[in-house]
Amino acid sequence: MVTLTTDVLVIGGGATGAGVAWDAALRGLDVVLVDRRDLGEGTSGRFHGLLHSGGRYAVKDPRAAEECVAENGILRRVAADCIEDTGGLFVTTPWDDPDYADRFAKGCADTGVDCEEIAVAQALREEPRLNPGISRAFRVPDGSIEVWKTIWALSHGAQQRGARILPYHEVTDVHRDGDSVTGARAREARTGEEIEIQARVTVNAAGAWAGRVADLAGIEGVRVLPGRGIMIAMNHRLVNTVINRCQLPTDGDIIVPIQTVSVIGTTDVHTDDPDDQLVHEDEVDRMFDDGEKLVPGFRSARALRVWTGVRPLFEDTKASETDTRDVTRAHALLDHEERDGVRGFVTIVGGKLTTFRLMAEETVDAVCRHLNSPRPCRTTTEPLPGSESGQTYLLGERLARKEAHLRDAQMVCECELISRSTLEETITRTGSTNLDDIRRQLRLGMGPCQGGFCIYRATGILHALDGISAQRADGSLLGFLQERWKGVWPVLYGDQLHQARLDDWIFQGILDVDHLPK
Repeated sequence: MVTLTTDVLVIGGGATGAGVAWDAALRGLDVVLVDRRDLGEGTSGRFHGLLHSGGRYAVKDPRAAEECVAENGILRRVAADCIEDTGGLFVTTPWDDPDYADRFAKGCADTGVDCEEIAVAQALREEPRLNPGISRAFRVPDGSIEVWKTIWALSHGAQQRGARILPYHEVTDVHRDGDSVTGARAREARTGEEIEIQARVTVNAAGAWAGRVADLAGIEGVRVLPGRGIMIAMNHRLVNTVINRCQLPTDGDIIVPIQTVSVIGTTDVHTDDPDDQLVHEDEVDRMFDDGEKLVPGFRSARALRVWTGVRPLFEDTKASETDTRDVTRAHALLDHEERDGVRGFVTIVGGKLTTFRLMAEETVDAVCRHLNSPRPCRTTTEPLPGSESGQTYLLGERLARKEAHLRDAQMVCECELISRSTLEETITRTGSTNLDDIRRQLRLGMGPCQGGFCIYRATGILHALDGISAQRADGSLLGFLQERWKGVWPVLYGDQLHQARLDDWIFQGILDVDHLPK
């Protein structure tokens, strides 16, 4: 069995785990990161893309709001390439308590959220699809963040400094030597091979699965309350500004423009299973109804797909039936030497994607204490790979880059402007033959056709470039189609139903994917 030794083992490859790997590597520590699946496939990759200003929590959760205020500004400097500065509006609709607007303004002032009330007429000029019945509007510095680009930038930056990043390595055991955690065993999901990882400090950054990892270490009471929520992507940007209802956070009260689509979110329902990805039809219907309150005609727009995410909410004292909206969105750092008398083990849980850098900083500070080696954090000033210029993402910049070489570049995915050379480079660099993993890196097949016009091209390129068998290439194609179908079937109506029928004709009628040669 292969044995790796390292200073820090990070369990979990979401934004927080990748952030811990980046921070620790910057401090000169040796790092190994493992995740049971691809990076960003859990909670981090299943949210609406909001870079929080703090306004959403200014009244109900001031601590979370204050963290978001600070981290919003830092991320705009160090992860600029991953962020679009859309700005945000909180608007009072006819269904909202008009008195809440004053509470909101005061909450923003108390927590440091940059908030300015603007005239309703100005808000409607800037966002003409907004409900004309809104009575008040407040501008805040919300934005959108491309999560997979962020996670890959974090992991690549860590790798450049010596970290070993191991996706598809599921932890099957956490090793204890008396009162010390000494590492873990992990199984490679695709081959079944096991490796031993000996670590001076182990970080549990498994998010909604953190309680299960703690159980493997023999530590009780790390109780995560998974809050399941659905989000729906619409096929174009109904708004160009993040739009929030000016009320306490509830279901279907925010629309986020991200890249070429807009996302409405989100429900919040307690679940016992962090792998719960069920989509209930009544939740989808309620989301469309709520969208109508912000943007009249929302229901008649074309929905691309729906997905679920599970928030890792930590609460030590409340029972499992706690309403997950009542649990703070701020994070919790559990140093198990102080909490449980177990050395070499730290858990980080809770928080928002906007606060992943702060969570990573506090976690690595704790790691350094365990190592008796204090080292300063550099993530507030060190830009991520690709963000060195400090220029935030601008809508249309990808098209501008492509148009400069359209005569020379063969386009594979027109919706997301992915060229053959980019696809080939990504396949070669990652060594991945999983088209769904490649989707997360490039947004392959995430446009209006949901892979209908591009994925069979990508499969052919994968087969030719990587030299894999036709059977493996076909398996990757079928896996991609199955994953896309999970998110499409709950929103099959109108134009999206027409698109699904067209895709079905392509893949069943022309390519006959159900009867591919073995």
